[in-house]
Amino acid sequence: MKDEALEERVKQLTEQVQALTASLEHLSGQQEKAPQQPSVPGPVRARVSESELDEPTEITEEFLSWAGKNSLLPRLSTLCFLLVVALALRTVTDNNIINTLAGSALGMGYAATLVAAGWYLYGKENPLAPVCAACGAVLMATIVVETHARFQSLPLVPAYLTLMATGAAMAITSYRFSAFVPISLGTLGLCLAGAAIDYPHPFYPYLTMVLLTANILGFFAARLKRCSWLRWIVLVTTILMLYQWGIKLGMALARKDIPEPSLAPAWFLPAIAVFAATWTALSLLGIRRNRSDKVSRFDLFLPSIAAVLLYGLASYQMSAGGRNKFLLGWTGIAGVAILFAVAIWLAGEKSPGTPGTNVFVFAGAALLAIALPGATGHFLLSLPALAVAAFFLALLSRNWENGGVRLTTYLMEIYACAALTILAQRAPTSVDFLTAIPAGLLTVICLFHYQWCRRWPPPAGSGFFTNFDTNDRSAVLLLLAALASGFFAVRCIVYQFLPSLSTDIASAFRCAQSIIITASAAGLILIAVHFRNKEIRNVAILVTLIGGIKVFLYDMLGTHGIPLVLSVLSFGLVAALESIMLGRWPRISAQEEEDTAGHGSAQHHA
Repeated sequence: MKDEALEERVKQLTEQVQALTASLEHLSGQQEKAPQQPSVPGPVRARVSESELDEPTEITEEFLSWAGKNSLLPRLSTLCFLLVVALALRTVTDNNIINTLAGSALGMGYAATLVAAGWYLYGKENPLAPVCAACGAVLMATIVVETHARFQSLPLVPAYLTLMATGAAMAITSYRFSAFVPISLGTLGLCLAGAAIDYPHPFYPYLTMVLLTANILGFFAARLKRCSWLRWIVLVTTILMLYQWGIKLGMALARKDIPEPSLAPAWFLPAIAVFAATWTALSLLGIRRNRSDKVSRFDLFLPSIAAVLLYGLASYQMSAGGRNKFLLGWTGIAGVAILFAVAIWLAGEKSPGTPGTNVFVFAGAALLAIALPGATGHFLLSLPALAVAAFFLALLSRNWENGGVRLTTYLMEIYACAALTILAQRAPTSVDFLTAIPAGLLTVICLFHYQWCRRWPPPAGSGFFTNFDTNDRSAVLLLLAALASGFFAVRCIVYQFLPSLSTDIASAFRCAQSIIITASAAGLILIAVHFRNKEIRNVAILVTLIGGIKVFLYDMLGTHGIPLVLSVLSFGLVAALESIMLGRWPRISAQEEEDTAGHGSAQHHA
């Protein structure tokens, strides 16, 4: 019996083992068919799944954490509560629950309280301090404008004084706690609200005091943080208001009307002088402060803007009133002397590259160009004087090692030549014999300037010449300016002899100009060959092309007779001469290379 039971037990165990084996084989087959997945431990896998499921929650938590750290929500709620109080005061006043004067007083008192609260909270390093200060500045500006313009319960002078006091209080707050928000909003509110009061008929002398204060506060704001955008807004607003003043006053004077009291004619030119001096001083202070750092574009352009725009506005007002510009011109010359003196003072500090020097040189050059005609009484005679000033500034640029000043002298010479060209085309006296004198002087000065530039290369490390014009190719513009000035000088002389040589003066004069151009090309190619100068050779080719266009597109279509024959003949002779000279040029270049190699070998043996 025991044996039968034992056999039965073994049989059952065998069946169980077989069943387990079959199950194992079945599971192994399913695993082989399934895609392979990386084996991840159970706990780690569980953590990954939990992270994936909770990702949106973590993003929300991160945003809430950021908002909490930056006090975004508390600031928004505080802003809403402050605005609710202001709107409640406005509603009470609009519904005549309290009179307008009391409502305005309460509103301005509330804004002043917010400004004071901003000071207190800045001292406690409270994150709500910027909200109180900003609301106080904006509300004060808004209430002052509306109270004066809509309710007429605030006189003009107290309105301006309130804006100026608010701007000063915000500036003091910013400097006391090194915060940018108060002074930026205070300056913007002062500038824009001052311009909005009584627009478009403000009392301009008071408005200029407000705008002058805004410009000064903008400078102090830039000392806390680079904020050119703020200073540009204030500057543009100031220029627009000044030009509005000047144009209105000029139109009244041109019509011989008595100007309105708000235009205050006696205050216009002094206000212009004050703004010019203030902007120049602010630019100088900004450059001095940032000499070791990059100077802002605002400080770089401010003196030139002050010189050109303000002098132009004053000149327009003088012309509209029919007054002589002699005194204004010499006032501008005095301003030029001051700007150049500042440049010399900056260059005397012997800093590398004399940073900031060209800012005042360029402003002085621009002012000199527009003030000289008024001072001399003759536009044409002022051009050689401008060219002489450019040449002496070029000499100083070498001592200062300032490439920017050198480039400014190029622009001065080009401007003088361009002005002569425009005047020679439009003025009825452009062919007078006296016109040849300033044109000839301009030719000589430009030639000397060009030769000097080829003798003394630009200083090393100058921005324009190092990055854009390493070989000083732009100096060839001086040669072109000299050629253009010489052309106008010679044609004035030729015109004096045409009545005795030809009856058809118009055709003779047109063809004579072509002969002058082609003769200049011939002289240039001979000089280029003699001195083996490729630059002058290229200029000669350019002048020849200009002469060809003049002969075949203008002379042949508009002239006839002997003048046309001489014009075409002169171009043909020059073309033949250049063909011969350019054919010899490869030998000239080879000879130059041999001479250079022989000179180098001689130096080596020595």
